[in-house]
Amino acid sequence: MNNAKPVVSIQHVPFFLLFLLAISSLSTLCEGKITQGFDFLQHLQGCHKGQTVPGLHELKTYLKKFGYVNAQDDLYEHAEDDDFDEVLESQIRTYQLNYHLDPTGTLDAQTVRQMMTPRCGCEDTIRATIPARSWNGKHSTDGGQRSRIDLNVSDFTFFPGAPRWSKTELTYGYSSSASDIDAGTFNYVVESALAKWAAVSGFSFEEASSTNSDVVFGVHRYEHGDGAPFDGKGGVLAHAFAPSIGWCHFDADENWSTNPGPREFDLETATIHEMGHVLGLGHSYEPNAIMYPYMPPGTEKRDLHENDIQGIQALYSLSA
Repeated sequence: MNNAKPVVSIQHVPFFLLFLLAISSLSTLCEGKITQGFDFLQHLQGCHKGQTVPGLHELKTYLKKFGYVNAQDDLYEHAEDDDFDEVLESQIRTYQLNYHLDPTGTLDAQTVRQMMTPRCGCEDTIRATIPARSWNGKHSTDGGQRSRIDLNVSDFTFFPGAPRWSKTELTYGYSSSASDIDAGTFNYVVESALAKWAAVSGFSFEEASSTNSDVVFGVHRYEHGDGAPFDGKGGVLAHAFAPSIGWCHFDADENWSTNPGPREFDLETATIHEMGHVLGLGHSYEPNAIMYPYMPPGTEKRDLHENDIQGIQALYSLSA
């Protein structure tokens, strides 16, 4: 894959800029982790109701971006300040229930670690069977330790209203504003991802021009015209839109690879995931599923999980 960047002559860069670049590189390389994106959450670990902590407004923005703020919360007077009130506590608890975490309502280490992981930019679907404003305190135990909460619900979800395509023969094309991913590699990965979904659904796919195609794949950075700007390295990796919009976009600033190392993201895993959104699937809360929204660097998931297959077949009323 071609990840080449423009070459800048060192003699044209002021010394203090070189110093800043060096510091930035060291922080990114530290422990082989991607250290941008959602790292603002790290210093918020341990926060709980009743506190006022600088930076909590960023957490509120995070929860709003990913679907945990309802219309009533959006009008609340503390929506943009740094107060940790009962509304924020409830939103965090809903997030924790969605991801089978201990629903403490506080920013415990496990929750912060989950939130900091790079992910898809699409909103999470709040499963209707989870009470968004209450918790009965029941949980399973394992050796005295709290473990996964048994919600007795399917982990796959759909977009609100369960939108679907009205046809099964879809065309696809490409339209990018950035060229950071080699076109041949991108095409190969897309074809592989489409074949995975075609094998378990009634869909077929044929390449066409981007101006006439149902699905458009593109590589972009920051603001790119769809109302959902990317955020640079780390954080949001890619996003897609529900039927029948058909847009599927990837952040050009990520370290994409077809053979990912510990600081790279697998392009095929992301493409299969985003194509699931294009077909109408929301996020899954089964960690092994393709439609699970979080994707740590180095992760490869190139085969559909049973949960993904059940989801697409349930959405389109297909027999298993």
